[in-house]
Amino acid sequence: MTGSALTEAPATGTRAVEPAGDTRRRWVLLAAGLVAALALPWFVYPPVATDIAAMALFAIALDILLGYTGLLSFGHAAFWGSSAYVTALIATHYGAPFPVAVLGGALFAMLLALPVGYLSVRRSGIYFAMVTLAFAQMVYFIGYQWSDLTGGENGLQGVPRAFFGIELVETDSFYFYYAALPILLLGMWAAWRIVHSPFGRVLVSIRDNTQRARALGYEVEKYKVIAFVLSAGLTGLAGGVFAINHGFVALTELHWSTSGEVVLMTVLGGIGTLWGGILGAFLAVLLADYLASSGYNGIDLVTGAVFVLVVLLFRRGIWGTVRHQWLARQQRRTSSRRTSAGTDQARR
Repeated sequence: MTGSALTEAPATGTRAVEPAGDTRRRWVLLAAGLVAALALPWFVYPPVATDIAAMALFAIALDILLGYTGLLSFGHAAFWGSSAYVTALIATHYGAPFPVAVLGGALFAMLLALPVGYLSVRRSGIYFAMVTLAFAQMVYFIGYQWSDLTGGENGLQGVPRAFFGIELVETDSFYFYYAALPILLLGMWAAWRIVHSPFGRVLVSIRDNTQRARALGYEVEKYKVIAFVLSAGLTGLAGGVFAINHGFVALTELHWSTSGEVVLMTVLGGIGTLWGGILGAFLAVLLADYLASSGYNGIDLVTGAVFVLVVLLFRRGIWGTVRHQWLARQQRRTSSRRTSAGTDQARR
């Protein structure tokens, strides 16, 4: 067995056939999520709705590393912010439609992630987190010093929202949400395909037992680098949409605190679930917007308290805990039915 084939699954057994009931529930959940996404700007201020969708993809992208590969990155703000800057520069200087600008920002984020990931994955645990944080701070310093390009402390302002001359999208945040939503949903679908592919199962095996995965012949570092670059690319998509939505890019997008916020969202919803990232982003962004609108200045204090409360009450995050309890309940029902069937057969 060779580890060079990235589509090869760990030789730990055959994949079980998914029950029809589970498939049906998955489609129902997906349909409910799509309906919620389409209805969101009707109940939430449209720019905030776009922020929620962008941050949800950001959290999902981080979860590919944290939940499925076992790598905690404190440097993803570098990819979020750098993509935001590149997207803004492309949109401003070349007048490109925002989907093209966002794609350019995502590609830049992936190129930046390649050397960063190659050097970072040689460490694990807290050392990996610190190395990614160090690289992110280097990018922040470059963004601060290169004021001729990035605007320095003033950031980049007046970023246009060009969309093939369609005025409603370019001027109205409500319609912009629906124009940007397919990009974000495509990123979420890509994340789902990554973690549910043979490649994703290899990542899970690396997370669970790195030495065993290496013994099976997988090139662990190569898989980690690829996961790191893919995660950065999805982060870049989200960062680009965020920049176009706000019409400006600030140095805050490169700051380490942005990485901390998305880690909080991921843990809040539940790591290793994907849906948890969406729920965590929804709750965190909505709470921050509500507090800011009410004039309260201690936003970080409240969100920190909520995070501590969730960690104490929901060990696996909100979505993760609910999902775990539901699966445990289903398993108990299945075991009970099998026991009853075995008893009836023995009586016969």
